[in-house]
Amino acid sequence: MDNNKNSHDVQDDSKESAFYVDAAKYWEQVPPTVDGMLGGLSSISDIDLKGSQRFLNSIFQLISCPGKERALDGGAGIGRITKGFLMNNFAIVDLVEQDQQFLKEAEKSLASTNHRGQFFNIGLQKFTPELGVYDIIWVQWVLGHLTDEDLVRFLKRCRTGLKQNGLIVLKENLTSSGEVEMDHTDSSVTRPPSLMHELIQKADLRVIKEQKQQRFPSDLYEVRMFAIQPI
Repeated sequence: MDNNKNSHDVQDDSKESAFYVDAAKYWEQVPPTVDGMLGGLSSISDIDLKGSQRFLNSIFQLISCPGKERALDGGAGIGRITKGFLMNNFAIVDLVEQDQQFLKEAEKSLASTNHRGQFFNIGLQKFTPELGVYDIIWVQWVLGHLTDEDLVRFLKRCRTGLKQNGLIVLKENLTSSGEVEMDHTDSSVTRPPSLMHELIQKADLRVIKEQKQQRFPSDLYEVRMFAIQPI
């Protein structure tokens, strides 16, 4: 992992374009499987989904809790999270995924279920949700593929997609070094907690609940979940 470069280096249009193009090329070579989505770590999928369910349960205990009608799975891949737990909690789950191969696999996988929802084949840096329709917007293991500026813009657009009492949940790897670390293999960054909080605030959002994912292998990045809402 090369931590000499951070997302602030990705500033002008040509560099931003390369950042996104390189990531898209990487994921085009990844098989549309759970193992592919998790970088060969399909063994942690069940632990991940159960941790997410517990976090969501705690959100539903809040005084001003979100409804259970419609959710958005941001950076949905093959629909692992939609099928694995979002559909158990929401009547409608929409999926956003820029890789067409992954989205087709998600449609195929969900075809035999009672899934209701739309499929959006677009990157999060370009996606704008419908106004005021989502109870939960769940975004997991994809924000490292956005520049800081695009992440803030994306979160601002997500704000407009929330219903009253709606929440955005971010679940991401975080560095313990205090620095942004760049992975040139898949063209992504991993941010420290302090920067995540800073970017959330820049989007005029606040963290109302934060929790560490438990029971992951110790050699992996720390993973945290952030429930955030408009200030």
